[in-house]
Amino acid sequence: MNVTLAVKQYISKMIESSGPGMKVLLMDKETTSIVSVVYTQSEILQKEVYLFERIDSQNRDNMKHLKAICFLRPSKENVEHLIQELRRPKYSVYFIYFSNVISKSEIKALAEADEQEVVAEVQEYYGDFIAVNPHLFSLNLQGVSRGRSWEPSVLPRVTQGLTSVLLALKKCPMIRYQLSSDMSKRLAESIKQIITKEYELFDFRKTEVPPLLLILDRSDDAITPLLNQWTYQAMVHELLGLNNNRIDLSGVPGISKDLREVVLSAENDEFYANNLYLNFGEIGTNIKNLMEDFQKKKPKDKQKLESISDMKAFVDNYPQFKKMSGTVSKHVTVVGELSRLVSERQLMEVSEVEQELACQSDHSSAQQNVRRLLQNPRVSEIDAVRLVMLYALRYEKHSSSILPSLLEELNRKGVSERHRKMIKAVVEYGGKRIRGSDLIAPTDAVAITKQFFKGLKGVENVYAQHQPLLHDTLDQLIKGRLKDSQFPYLGPSSLRDRPQDIIVFIIGGATYEEALTVYNLNRTMPGVRIVLGGTTIHNTKRSVSLNALNVVVSFTISPLSICRLAHRPLCLIQKRSRELKTFSKTLKILSCPNFSNRHIYIYIYILYIN
Repeated sequence: MNVTLAVKQYISKMIESSGPGMKVLLMDKETTSIVSVVYTQSEILQKEVYLFERIDSQNRDNMKHLKAICFLRPSKENVEHLIQELRRPKYSVYFIYFSNVISKSEIKALAEADEQEVVAEVQEYYGDFIAVNPHLFSLNLQGVSRGRSWEPSVLPRVTQGLTSVLLALKKCPMIRYQLSSDMSKRLAESIKQIITKEYELFDFRKTEVPPLLLILDRSDDAITPLLNQWTYQAMVHELLGLNNNRIDLSGVPGISKDLREVVLSAENDEFYANNLYLNFGEIGTNIKNLMEDFQKKKPKDKQKLESISDMKAFVDNYPQFKKMSGTVSKHVTVVGELSRLVSERQLMEVSEVEQELACQSDHSSAQQNVRRLLQNPRVSEIDAVRLVMLYALRYEKHSSSILPSLLEELNRKGVSERHRKMIKAVVEYGGKRIRGSDLIAPTDAVAITKQFFKGLKGVENVYAQHQPLLHDTLDQLIKGRLKDSQFPYLGPSSLRDRPQDIIVFIIGGATYEEALTVYNLNRTMPGVRIVLGGTTIHNTKRSVSLNALNVVVSFTISPLSICRLAHRPLCLIQKRSRELKTFSKTLKILSCPNFSNRHIYIYIYILYIN
């Protein structure tokens, strides 16, 4: 099971089906991301695709010498854009591919618009997801819930994305879901409806052991997205942010123009593929080895390479090396920035305390260490907040909890009220009352050993004791011990044999630490193949924001406060927004903890000019 390969094969088929000749690839916003993650522009250029355009672009020229390959989501907007395109075709012939199931009525509308008979083919190719790694996919969706329920417009999109993964992998699975999450059950039922309705599409060759789809909810493990990471891909996303394999380095001090945005893709970058899951110290060592190999060929240019700063100086001083190995210079820059942030934000100390909070149960030590770091001026606001969040989740019901004191410490540190309120929001989202599983295991049942990895000088890796809850869930599932009472099957059937093909989907988003868990299980469990997906891929900033938004935040801005800010009486706001049928939406939007006063003014201004 390889989601990257599945999407690449779909795109290759599209291009091959159009035959020889110059082509344009016509996409929408989402399919542009889907394609760019698995193929570079230069790779597609080699397949005679010389132009890349958006279907919603208003300024495209007539180019009758080009064939058009259209890869689009089957949304109403895209179908309408395509109808307008076919009425006034800009290209000689159209090969149309939808990333998911399209209705017969929409096919009919397209046929009626094709008066000039320029459409050569219409197909469904099920690549309606972002293939991040071979065993990891994302739907790039944020803010999927309204309190504890689905955002109504999002459930159909998640259903489409997840069913397209099943179709791409050619799996018709049995379904298990997390009983403590109503959203998990709703999604399971929605998937089952599609499988029943489109039974012909899911009529794959039967296997001895049926595949399994396991649907989980992020709220069952709110701790994992809050932890600092120390493997390469996870660390890059945590500290720099990966967006469709791209990193924005424009804010890095002294960055050169050609490195302001870099692409990290395991498909096209051998060094990245080989170091994806290695710890930070090992990556530094591997870069050092590459540079030393280069120096052996140029003995006169021997230079000491003992730290990240030595490496950066080497790249700057030897343009020949930079030209010969642009990939390595890119990684030297990325690792250099990671190293700077680790030092600047004292992340080794922070991470050590995070691990203690996540894995141990010594309350006295934990409160002392958290307070000590909160009083350290070099610890950033986001790191201070995440430490208190972890403390709040870990010692939520502890009789000697010092949470109010820690919140006051954050206030003295100058942490914004918005971030302080998010601590309560995270407990509301993933606290003990919500969790269906035992996230915090008793310490006497866990033998914890601090593991130090010796790496490059200046890049000594901290230990990583924590294992995400997903590891235990999958371990129990593979051994046939996952409780039906907590993770029931949808429908009367159940799986008696050990599952072999497992698709795990996390509502609210997965993490790269969980992807590493899946990678290791695939490597060490013969005969078991696991693919992980989520509505998004988290880092701490994203997780904190979404957790806060997912909670019904009655403790934030009140309707009366909103009206005072807008200089309008409450009754007028109610009257005007009810006229527009937006009152409940107004209160939901304006009650978000990260909605600033300026945004409130803008929103109410828009409300009144409608």
